[in-house]
Amino acid sequence: MTADVRPSSSATVATPARRARGASQPRLSKAAQKGQQTKAAIIDAALSLASQVGLEGLSIGAIAEVMGMSKSGVFAHFGSREELQISVVREYHERFERDVFRPALQQPRGLPRLRALFDNWMRQTSLEIDSGCIYISGAVEFDDRPGPVRDALVETVTTWQAALRRAIRLAIDEGHLRADADPAQIAFEIHGLILALHYEARFLRSSRGLQQARTGFDNIVARYLA
Repeated sequence: MTADVRPSSSATVATPARRARGASQPRLSKAAQKGQQTKAAIIDAALSLASQVGLEGLSIGAIAEVMGMSKSGVFAHFGSREELQISVVREYHERFERDVFRPALQQPRGLPRLRALFDNWMRQTSLEIDSGCIYISGAVEFDDRPGPVRDALVETVTTWQAALRRAIRLAIDEGHLRADADPAQIAFEIHGLILALHYEARFLRSSRGLQQARTGFDNIVARYLA
C-alpha cells in the first residue's frame, strides 16, 4: 500500500541491508515451523469464535476445546487470555487491511479511491452481519475498560481512521472535493454510515441498509464536491 493511504502500523518495507541480514539467519527448525503453524491455526480459530461471542467470550479453555488441544498447549503459545485477545485484534486488522485497504489502491487517487474504500468497507460490513465486526463489538465491550486489549483496539481503529482521512485529503488535493472541506468531518460522517448499516442489518435485520448507506455516501460527496 502506498504511503498516502497505507495504515501507519503496516510492516516496514525491507531494505537491502535488512534482507541481507534476514538471508544470513538460519532457517527455522521443523519444530519451530510447526509451532508457528499451530499458533496461526489457534489465532484463526480464536478470531472465528470472537466473531460469534466477542473478545470477552474468548478463553484459553474454549480455544483448547475448539482446537482439540490441552489448555497448557494453548497457554504455551500465548501465555495469557489477554495476549490471545490482542493477537485476535491484530489478525482482524491485518485481514481488514487486506480486504478493504489494498484493493482500493487499484483505483485512481482521489474520489475514485475514496469511493472504493467505502464500497469495500461496506461490503466487509455486510459479510459480517451474521458473525460480527470485531471493531464494533470490541468497542462495546472495552469502551470503558482500560488495558492492553482496549489499547490494541484503539490503535487499529485509529490507524484505519487516519488512512480514511488521508484518502479524503487526496480527493481534496486532486480537486475532486472542495478545498475548504474538512477531512475529519467527512470521515466522521462516513464512519456513521457504517455504524448505521451494521445496526440496521444486524440488529433490525433490515434489507435496505446497503442501499441506504450508498445513498448516504453519495449525499456526503455531493455536499463537498468541488
